[in-house]
Amino acid sequence: MLFDYLAHRRACASKQNERQGRIDSLPPAYHAALTAKDETILSQLASETIVKVQQGILEPVDVVRAFGKKALKAQEATNCLTEILLPEAEGWAKSCNRKGPLAGMPVSLKDTVSVAGFDGCIGYSAWVGRRALRDSPLVRLLRDAGAVPFVKTNIPITLLSLESSNDVFGTVRNPHNPKYTPGGSTGGEAALLAYGGSRLGIGTDVAGSVRGPAHFSGIYTIKASSERFPKAGNATSIPGQIGVPAVYSPMTRTLEDLETMWRAIVSMKPWTYDYSCLVLPWREADISAKKLRWGVMWDDGIIKPSPACHRALEDTVFALKAAGHEIVTIHPPTPFDAISVGSQLIMADAGKTVAKPIRWGEWNDPGVVDALRVLRLPWLFRKAWAWYWRYIKGDNMYAHLIEGFHEKTVEEYFSLVAQREAIREQWWNMWQKQEIDFILTVPNPLPASPHRGWSNGWTGCTYTFLFNILDYTAGVIPVTHLNRLTDQLKGFAPRNQIERRMYRMYDADQMHGLPVGVQIVGRRLEEEKVLEGMKIAERCLKDVGKAYTLLETD
Repeated sequence: MLFDYLAHRRACASKQNERQGRIDSLPPAYHAALTAKDETILSQLASETIVKVQQGILEPVDVVRAFGKKALKAQEATNCLTEILLPEAEGWAKSCNRKGPLAGMPVSLKDTVSVAGFDGCIGYSAWVGRRALRDSPLVRLLRDAGAVPFVKTNIPITLLSLESSNDVFGTVRNPHNPKYTPGGSTGGEAALLAYGGSRLGIGTDVAGSVRGPAHFSGIYTIKASSERFPKAGNATSIPGQIGVPAVYSPMTRTLEDLETMWRAIVSMKPWTYDYSCLVLPWREADISAKKLRWGVMWDDGIIKPSPACHRALEDTVFALKAAGHEIVTIHPPTPFDAISVGSQLIMADAGKTVAKPIRWGEWNDPGVVDALRVLRLPWLFRKAWAWYWRYIKGDNMYAHLIEGFHEKTVEEYFSLVAQREAIREQWWNMWQKQEIDFILTVPNPLPASPHRGWSNGWTGCTYTFLFNILDYTAGVIPVTHLNRLTDQLKGFAPRNQIERRMYRMYDADQMHGLPVGVQIVGRRLEEEKVLEGMKIAERCLKDVGKAYTLLETD
């Protein structure tokens, strides 16, 4: 064990020294103050930069240097970066496709994304030094489109947390408030985008890992349905886990940037790069002139949205109503059953796969530690604990989770998949009966959590995880910021232990100023329609004087 721990410490020190060494060895221009030209590049939409590169007005190397300088500032403020690709990125920029749909545009990548010659250790010290032998299909597509990968971004060890921390790279801080997390597992990406060190980024999502960070950090994303976006050939903490499919998805600084990225990637025919992608070209979804029917899920019955998140939802509903859209309250079938089934599918092996690379003495996310502890309880103890929560505490919901959280046999796994499919059918029937265009709800019951807060909230990502289980397309837009005067918690009585633990993190005074978003959900493979719904919601909010203000940093 001692030798294992010493190897862990050596790997962490080696990786941190490598990262700092690459930063220190960059040309002096990267360490200089931002110029007026840099500021112009950073402030314009991605589409504007792309057109100027295509027209020969801007040199791709200048674009890379501008974003590189800002990314290094973001690193100092938030610890958001893992791999520094800038020296190579300058070479890629000089030879990039200047006529492609992402011509000369720097793209930041979650640490999971495989770039030839660079690590993708995803926070495991045992994986330090395992450099990718080849670019993943996604990276090849991006480079063929003219994009320039320039940094990789920080994550939580195991990738199973809405925080982003590990021993190898450290903890990522929210640029709005360094005492809080920017989210996880794509937290470094969210922090970088919110800070302004990137406009176009790539993340992954299996329980909310692009939508949680977007909500926590005040940026934009659309979680794709499975088989729409390239994912093959990248690192993962649970290879082979398809009970709740993980998906790759874009994350961006603005909604306009999100549309640019989605259209560009689909225009490159991702199915010709990645075997897992459906042959599905971009489909225009012009619904701007239509009065839509929005189904609002105010409460999933598990965790009530906090005052700040409820207010963001109310503001959006008000804005949509003012524009003539129809709003109906929906009571969807079985949100808790879906969460129960999904959590058992993801952890069907009792967490053995995600924990296997962890060395003795290596830090693990406290929420994951708590989950693993429950998964490994002896059968008799689990039964007794569930009995206690059901009959002594009167909390049938928490008792049910405890009972189901254990390693599964093949027969049990098949049964869970069958239950998942039955739940998907129930939701399909609801859409047909209600005749709604979108579901509108919160991305998370709370805004960003304090560091180490998810030791209380690891069961709390219900509003995002639900739509992974259903494999729906779901987007997040920022709406407002928490206000200590209007968003105090009053008269709250938790209905169950999940809700009780989650609300230990809510403090309106400490959280003042944190971003708050809403989630706009469509059916499976409705990325184009969800994008249009996000545009409509944002436009309606602007029309009633509630436009969101992006974070601006020096």
